[in-house]
Amino acid sequence: MNDRLIHLRNDRVSYAMNLLEGGIPMHLYFGARVESLNPVAMLRHNDLPLDGSFGLNGCPLDHTPHEYPSFGLGEMREGALTVRAQDGTRTCDLRFVSADIIDGKPGLEGLPATFGDNAKTLRLTLRDELLKLDVTLSYTIFDDVDAVIRSAKLTNTGDAALYIERAYSLCLDLPDSRYDLITLSGAWSREREMIRRPLTPGEQGVSSLRGATSLQTSNFLALARPEATEAQGEVIGAALVYSGNFTAKVHVDSHRSGRVMLGVNDVDFEWTLEPGVSFQTPEAVTVYSVEGLDGMSRQFHRICAEHLVRGKYAHAPRPILLNNWEATYFNFNEEKLLAIAKTAAEAGVELFVLDDGWFGHRDSDNSSLGDWKTDLNKLPAGLGSLVEKVHALGLKFGLWFEPEMVSPDSDLYRAHPDWCIHVEGRPRVENRNQLILDLSRTDVQDYVYQAVADVLAENAIDYVKWDMNRNFATVGSAKLPADRQKELPHRYMLGLYAVLEKLVNRFPEVLFESCASGGGRFDMGMLHYMPQTWCSDNTDALTRCRIQYATSLIFPPFAMGSHVSAVPNHQTGRVTPIDTRGNVAMSGCFGYELDLNRLPADDLEAVKRQIARVKTIRQTLLYGDFHRLLSPFDGNDTAWITVSPDKTEAVLMVTRAQAQSYTFAPLIRLRGLDPAKTYTVAETGESYSGSELMNAGVAVPLPWGDAASVSWTLRAQ
Repeated sequence: MNDRLIHLRNDRVSYAMNLLEGGIPMHLYFGARVESLNPVAMLRHNDLPLDGSFGLNGCPLDHTPHEYPSFGLGEMREGALTVRAQDGTRTCDLRFVSADIIDGKPGLEGLPATFGDNAKTLRLTLRDELLKLDVTLSYTIFDDVDAVIRSAKLTNTGDAALYIERAYSLCLDLPDSRYDLITLSGAWSREREMIRRPLTPGEQGVSSLRGATSLQTSNFLALARPEATEAQGEVIGAALVYSGNFTAKVHVDSHRSGRVMLGVNDVDFEWTLEPGVSFQTPEAVTVYSVEGLDGMSRQFHRICAEHLVRGKYAHAPRPILLNNWEATYFNFNEEKLLAIAKTAAEAGVELFVLDDGWFGHRDSDNSSLGDWKTDLNKLPAGLGSLVEKVHALGLKFGLWFEPEMVSPDSDLYRAHPDWCIHVEGRPRVENRNQLILDLSRTDVQDYVYQAVADVLAENAIDYVKWDMNRNFATVGSAKLPADRQKELPHRYMLGLYAVLEKLVNRFPEVLFESCASGGGRFDMGMLHYMPQTWCSDNTDALTRCRIQYATSLIFPPFAMGSHVSAVPNHQTGRVTPIDTRGNVAMSGCFGYELDLNRLPADDLEAVKRQIARVKTIRQTLLYGDFHRLLSPFDGNDTAWITVSPDKTEAVLMVTRAQAQSYTFAPLIRLRGLDPAKTYTVAETGESYSGSELMNAGVAVPLPWGDAASVSWTLRAQ
């Protein structure tokens, strides 16, 4: 910090702001590292006084780039903050009070957050003297990633309550809007479709009011220069470390400047800030790349790997699993499960997962959620007996829960009908025959924690699949007073995070996987508690090419649950070769979603080969550098490669959706290799230099027919 200039930087990126004379922090720059900055250039660009002087008549706020703007007092654009005073007015005037820099990255109370010692954190405190409101903006820059981590903490220092109507985590003013906006949108079974379109004047973006990040949208956006590709060009990416309602948008003003905003959705939000109390926003991660979308993704992946995921499985091999869901659905007993598990063990599977239907009297999805007691009709000897027998086969044991939900047909609901989210006098809107437990309530949090903890404590459970199969509908809490009902969605998330924090700390040996009808809550918030997420209920290999390709914009392979399922596929009806299903699925947390006893003999042998191969290369597959090569959104082919950190091993995957007559083998330029090394393809014996593979490319012959796929292992000599 030098006089009015504040400059954060590491070896690759800079983030800078300038304090105008009146104490308003003006955003100067975010991008590639610069050695120095002169605020005059940005002041002149925005038609502001070159001396930085401030006055309501002399420094128009509606074309000033702000760090944390609030609507009103001359700022005509949407801001990051709206606070209502006792008199009903909504103007806020934040001025600089102090700044300090601390070593490392502190956590956030009650919220998931990045961590790490190799960082510096700037805390910039602003104050509205009239409201008696302090806002502390936190900016963290790590040594090893090209990113700035931001959040805001609002503290009421006065004697009267304030009412927060909007408190975003990120506002980033850009000097121009010559960008394409990239977002991820979709629906159940086709999550995270990659959408790219040019910015235009006005507001554009995505949001969710479903109580979760949702199947329909992801709390992420990227701004890419129109000429930016996977491999080159300027890209800014932003994602929220949060799992609830959000907004991610860009406003382009009349001067063609861009304002990026990311945070808790304010449409159904308000927070009463009592005197002496603080409100903390979630974190926003903003990354910068001059190496295209590939470079942006590598920064997100590194943040996930080194600064977000915790615990035993942060860098450990993930067990190859078999889940019984598509093999049996609700129709199982101990004998049937053990028959599947026995064949799985013989094939080399390491973890057997019992999915929905093991508790209450749950023979379909119309009952028993909330009653987490073993169904003795299906498992007469109890869950513990099954666990012991599966362990005796040499397998770990996993179990499915949906703890945030309750069935109207359940002992829990009959005892506590007020525990669900509902509005008194309104119909209790069911979805999938279930309601949502009100996790804003501490008594409900305590029940959910204890119900899951009891099962885990009484049985040697190695893995938990934590599902969540519906979103908010009629939003209301029996516990919250009338003037605080709009706090429910955020309080729900705080309650969920509190439960998860207790569980993962008490059971550090358990591998938790997040699921929400597939990828309906695939976000950086959940990843802080659960190191992997079920990517999608759609296990069709060709659809998964699109889903996993787009998911990798933010998340690394170790975060993606990806399984081989039976054909015809249960979601699309498509028939694809077992090799193709395996090649696509192994680019994530690998497993199977089928009954191996029903496979043709040739396919079962292929499964054994897949498992044996994955065990030799999974460290590279999970924790290597992932590079997208050919996009299924742009053509008929999909290709990606994962390269070990030391660049001595790589795994290339290529899939062609539809066969075409008289078509040559695709020539693919690889990325991420060492140009000075020579690589041998294990499957063909061919050798190539890294420079040749990356610049000239390699022709990859594909099998005959639709859904053809090849996976090669490349090893440096």
